[in-house]
Amino acid sequence: LGSVSDGLDSGLDLTTALGRHPEFSTLFVSMVQVGESTGSLAESFQQLAIYLEREKDTRDRVKQALRYPAVVIGAIVVAMFIINIFVIPAFAKVYAGLRAELPIFTKMLIASSNFFVNHWPVLLVGVAGAFIAARLYVRSANGRYRWHRIKLRLPIVGKLMMQAALARFGRSLATTLRAGVPLVQAFTVVSRAIDNEFIGARVLQIRDGIERGDTITRTATATGLFPPLVLQMIAVGEETGAVDELLLEVADYYDRELDYSLKNLSSAIEPILIGVIGIMVLILALGVFLPMWDLAAAARR
Repeated sequence: LGSVSDGLDSGLDLTTALGRHPEFSTLFVSMVQVGESTGSLAESFQQLAIYLEREKDTRDRVKQALRYPAVVIGAIVVAMFIINIFVIPAFAKVYAGLRAELPIFTKMLIASSNFFVNHWPVLLVGVAGAFIAARLYVRSANGRYRWHRIKLRLPIVGKLMMQAALARFGRSLATTLRAGVPLVQAFTVVSRAIDNEFIGARVLQIRDGIERGDTITRTATATGLFPPLVLQMIAVGEETGAVDELLLEVADYYDRELDYSLKNLSSAIEPILIGVIGIMVLILALGVFLPMWDLAAAARR
């Protein structure tokens, strides 16, 4: 903000001064530019404040809903390391002294534990290398596009991301149109504000269709991305000249859907997590206790 103030003192307009800093998004700068050119800068900032507040609320709700599954998965990973490095080797020494034929589950546990204990530096380097390689790939244009496409297809979580993206699309497009941004420029701005490269490419596809003279509804249908509700609302908006109002209705609808999905996220994920933990406990119990039962039966005989 201090740099923006210095730019204004040197004779720059507010749009140029803000555009020098990546902290201000394309949507933010475009809204300010429209406000400056139309003499309605206060209204543009008010619309931006409402938009950013709703965006922050949506992001916070998504993070809060995903915090519990992330903690449980992290605890499972830590437990796996502890079991493989400390617990199973202790049982393996006991079984080695007995020189008995071990069940297949026990052999699998001991083999995985030996691999962990003897090759943990290689595993650590491999995990770190895979993480760094994945980060670098996701930062590339092609990698980011593919990752954003995969995120929308993830079970349970992908639905949440799609609902949040549709709400963001409707609200950002409605906000730019209400501010007076030209239609083609508005779709360019929204493609960068949508925070998903895959959806952003589809929004640019709509923009290209509009430049060729097609309607928003026809080009949006051709993308194969938007559900019938969004397409019908856009069609009604084009016929009545109230696209911005109906897009806000779409955004409010998907905000409510997202809120409902977030409230039920824990109940949807809990059975999966319980199933994973149950399978782990079953394998561990079979691997550890089956030899004991066999030895006890042999001793009785």
